[in-house]
Amino acid sequence: MLDLAGEILILTGPPGSGKTTTAQALAREPGSPKVHLHADDFWHVIKHGAIAPYLPEAHEQNRVVMDVLAKAAEGYATGGYFVVLDGIIGPWFLPPFMAVAVPLHYVVLRPPINLAIQRCRERGGDTLTDPGHISELHRQLSSLGELERHALPIDQHSREEVLKMVIEAVTSGAFRLRPQQSV
Repeated sequence: MLDLAGEILILTGPPGSGKTTTAQALAREPGSPKVHLHADDFWHVIKHGAIAPYLPEAHEQNRVVMDVLAKAAEGYATGGYFVVLDGIIGPWFLPPFMAVAVPLHYVVLRPPINLAIQRCRERGGDTLTDPGHISELHRQLSSLGELERHALPIDQHSREEVLKMVIEAVTSGAFRLRPQQSV
């Protein structure tokens, strides 16, 4: 039973870490009402003038998207939902979320790079498959500084094991962001 109404979980990691799969499973867990927000959807709604978010010139676009995403998550949380937000949300994107007035958890799934690349290539579709981009995002999320305690090495764990690890992380309170932490 997962009763975290009024709270937000940012579930992040590099491409191929299992963020969306885990978030979808987490949102189906019994307990308080839950909302699953997929960060990619907030970029995909930009129909004209969209810039790939990993490009340097996307800075202003990314700032707007993160502001909107943080406000949407906070709105659902204050409405009584546990918000499970998945996407590539590194520490550099956290400031708008640190301003929300509800409890905020931050979990970084960390697979080995070879597993992340393999998963991205296997899933196909309109997803990131370039090993260079995947490696760069993996590198950016491999050294979190003072947020390192928010990383969960997932290695070759099954989907069920990763879900259990995330539930334990969130319910323990150990992965909660505190306003006094600098990002």
